[in-house]
Amino acid sequence: MLLACQTKTTEKEHMSTLNLTQEWDKTFPKSELVNHSKVTFHNRYGIELAADLYVPKEAEGALPAIAVSGPFGAVKEQSSGLYAQHMAERGFVTLAFDPSYTGESGGEPRRMASPDINTEDFLAAVDFLSNCDLVDPERIGIIGICGFGGMAINAAALDPRIKATVASTMYDMSKVNVEGYFASEDTPAQRMEKRRALAAQRTKDYAAGTYERAGGVVDPLPDDAPWFVKDYHAYYKTPRGYHARSGNSNDGWNVIGCQSFLNQPLLAWAGEIENPVLLIPGEKAEIEDMDFFRNFIP
Repeated sequence: MLLACQTKTTEKEHMSTLNLTQEWDKTFPKSELVNHSKVTFHNRYGIELAADLYVPKEAEGALPAIAVSGPFGAVKEQSSGLYAQHMAERGFVTLAFDPSYTGESGGEPRRMASPDINTEDFLAAVDFLSNCDLVDPERIGIIGICGFGGMAINAAALDPRIKATVASTMYDMSKVNVEGYFASEDTPAQRMEKRRALAAQRTKDYAAGTYERAGGVVDPLPDDAPWFVKDYHAYYKTPRGYHARSGNSNDGWNVIGCQSFLNQPLLAWAGEIENPVLLIPGEKAEIEDMDFFRNFIP
């Protein structure tokens, strides 16, 4: 019976300085079909990442594996952990991780985001799984949910070790930061206004010695809130999905946390991915643009 993942790293390299919660504090019930354990691994920037490892109880031999993360601003105790647990019930070793600067993972200052570092987080998860004695390193895939769907696609474009990729209800975080929802802020003047506002905020934060938070999902919910904001609220601000470590459930990203997405497009080389990619759109798309999806349509 498989219980936990032993990697080939030395004890010194694998030691964690993170303070991990040991009790079950997920937003979903624990499955009786899988074993669960807390693990850590590091990315190439030296940031230690916290993760939940789910292993099928009755499986034997080296198994296929999946690394899961997202949505953008969520933690592994929310939907990524639920995805991971369900996939473990179906025979995969799964790893739901908190991205750098969020949740139980390392990285200072907190609540920063980076198209490069958050893509690297997926690659580091593949490093870990590739060295796990429970895993067949030739059968590793990744799942990126919502805003981390774009990071997953970017990771797959970089790393052929990723044999299959799923982007579920994907956000292109570069695009939405540049254009706004439904391209509502997509003029040169509006983009310059964003740049000026972020530059001014950096000056203010540096003087204060701290970083101002942008706020998570709006609460209380205004009567005129768009339908997708109502959907956010129904998950992140209710017992169904609220978690104390989730930025979306609480005070959100730093105001300047997403600045680098403004001129670092995530999906530029997605068309060169050779391994299978599954794109799962929502019934309603918040970003009404199909250019990215055409990269995958003959």
